[in-house]
Amino acid sequence: MDSKKIYSLLGLCMRAGKLKSGEFATLEAIRDKSAVLVIVSEDASNNTKKEFSDKCSFYDVPMVFFGDKDKLGHAIGKDVRTSLAITDKGLAQALAKDLLLDQSNGGNVNGKN
Repeated sequence: MDSKKIYSLLGLCMRAGKLKSGEFATLEAIRDKSAVLVIVSEDASNNTKKEFSDKCSFYDVPMVFFGDKDKLGHAIGKDVRTSLAITDKGLAQALAKDLLLDQSNGGNVNGKN
């Protein structure tokens, strides 16, 4: 897995206006079904991880745990970010491809190992 590639894709999503960041905006994107992929930092609190897992399961949105809050925020030119929602199908597929490669190396999708 190339985490640099993932972080640069996240920056591209942000510049293209196809990314929502922060807990409130991400949850809103899940609820209004504009989120195609949700990324939650691996260092998020257990409550936050559960909240996003539950919401993503309910609304049938793929979710992955990746990176840490500082790096996610830095990748999109913001302060720390615990959660991101990708709202473009093509960009989400490009990210998912790289993130799912991580799944075979111990990563996870929707909390499944």
